[in-house]
Amino acid sequence: MSIDESSTGGPGSVLLPAVAPEVLAEAVESLSGRLRKKLDAAIEGCAAGAVRAADGSVGVRFGEDAVVTLRPGPSGVVTEADQAVCGCLLAPRCLHRAAVLGASPIADPQEPAPPAPGPDPVTGPGASAATTGARAVAGPAAGPAAGGAEGAAEGGGLTAAQVRAAAALWGAAAEALAAGVTAGGAVVQAELLRAAHTARIAGLPRAEAAALRVVRGLRAARDRSAAQRLAELTGAFRELLYTAGLLASGAAGAGLAGAVRRSYEAGGSLRVYGLCREPVLSATGYGGVATHLLGVDGAHYSVSDVRPGGLSRARGAGAASVALGGAVLDHAGLARGGLRVVGATVSPEGRLGAGRGVRATAVGGVAWGEGPTAALFSRPAAEAVAAMPAEGAEPGLLGCDVRVVGASGDHVLVRELTPGAPLLRLAPAHPHPELPHAANLRRIAGHPGLVLRVLGRPDLDRAATLRPLAVGPVPGAEHSLRLPPEWLGRADLGYDRLQGAHFPGGAEGLVPQESAPAAGADPLADSPLWRVRRLLEAGVAGGRRAVAEAARGAEPAALAAALRRAGFGSAAELAAALTAEADRRPRDAFGRLADASAERYAWAWLAAAAHLAAAERSLVAASWA
Repeated sequence: MSIDESSTGGPGSVLLPAVAPEVLAEAVESLSGRLRKKLDAAIEGCAAGAVRAADGSVGVRFGEDAVVTLRPGPSGVVTEADQAVCGCLLAPRCLHRAAVLGASPIADPQEPAPPAPGPDPVTGPGASAATTGARAVAGPAAGPAAGGAEGAAEGGGLTAAQVRAAAALWGAAAEALAAGVTAGGAVVQAELLRAAHTARIAGLPRAEAAALRVVRGLRAARDRSAAQRLAELTGAFRELLYTAGLLASGAAGAGLAGAVRRSYEAGGSLRVYGLCREPVLSATGYGGVATHLLGVDGAHYSVSDVRPGGLSRARGAGAASVALGGAVLDHAGLARGGLRVVGATVSPEGRLGAGRGVRATAVGGVAWGEGPTAALFSRPAAEAVAAMPAEGAEPGLLGCDVRVVGASGDHVLVRELTPGAPLLRLAPAHPHPELPHAANLRRIAGHPGLVLRVLGRPDLDRAATLRPLAVGPVPGAEHSLRLPPEWLGRADLGYDRLQGAHFPGGAEGLVPQESAPAAGADPLADSPLWRVRRLLEAGVAGGRRAVAEAARGAEPAALAAALRRAGFGSAAELAAALTAEADRRPRDAFGRLADASAERYAWAWLAAAAHLAAAERSLVAASWA
């Protein structure tokens, strides 16, 4: 359970209000070529000089004669051009105004709905080397130009305006990928924002959201933000290019466009039981809690309380009152209790709404393994993971009984009690040091041989990794946790802190049946696919030029040889096609060097990235089995 965790700006951008993407794009577009070259340097010092006035406006001074003033609307967002004014003679087409807007956080769009279920040629089970390889060598012919707009509107369910908007977004994304982080400054970002706004007007919220994630990632990477991960930015580029490219080709259905609003629907009368609490902490300053619930029919629900406040609110919200139908209950009590809800409203993701007609009454909870919760722990973890959707949705919760093997860095190595089960890794659900996830796992790792019941969410990007939200004792086990009766047999790892009294008193019997170092094989880390991942991330960080440099010397031959020896022949071919396209240097009729097509390079990069994602998911699935 999380909200947008991408960085929205530098550390000093807290005072600056969020800015609508189209306002920033228009300000950058109005600059002359000479001023655009100075924009990145001008942005650097804006956030530190921001001052908030008594009327709520924010001002940034440039020398003696220029002051930029931002006056956000009632929503706290600068949504109109006249809400950002500068006192210099060149305003509004001045460097000062564009720099302050460029230093401000980017306003969030409404969250798009997940795509309609269906085959996904890039990330779904049907992905193959033939599919992605064809895209790599086809170039522009397979890109947005393929198919007319009218044909796309008739056959794919998209309008001509949507196809044109997606094609424009594809082109901007391809240019941003070719530039990379090093050259992806404010001008490149503004082009992406302009195309994203056009996509939103055309009714493509999923593509717009993907573009905003890329822009935020570029900003965080250029600011060297600690919250930014190059792997996350690489994944954001893959999602953007795939979504925009497929929409622009006319081959996508209307479901890929997404939906702006996720409406709540009537759910009738429900009886739900608490499972656990999960802290929610966002880099955008939001914090809170999500309490996971289970219906009598096995359906999963949740009650969220997320507001501005950051870490302090995430820590305190675990004991806050539940704002649902007048229920006299806090989240700590709900996680171990239950609710009878009349007139319930439910979102597609299972979130319970607090509408005017909703009435809720507290009821007693059930222990793990009793009533409807028994199904969570009734089958091996491998079967539960195999039944989860491969793409497009957050993994659901699963439960299992495990025996602690030992520690491996910040992970806890455990083995499921099911005969023949693989070794699993328990990783902190949230790594923030002020939240007790990591501290609780360290305590658990210090008791090899301990058996416990775990409820968590599988990390489908890592081999056999489970991120536990709560733990409890295994019924009937001698060497298990000893929790207070009022905890109802479970400890929320994000809020409750395990103490020495919660573990078996004697060390006798707590002897692992295997040693931790001997059981740490990771098929994903041990495969040579990391070479392809490094090549793709180098392209995101350094742009097309970095990939072209990697094409020279002995590195390409070593990469291809290692991949083919391990049986990844398609990955070797796609990586070779990417490096060849990156190093392509076309010449015009007079023999002069011409700019290589960014779109051909983007298709080659996307083909390699899509194949890598599918191969890694296959290895992750195999690690659970």
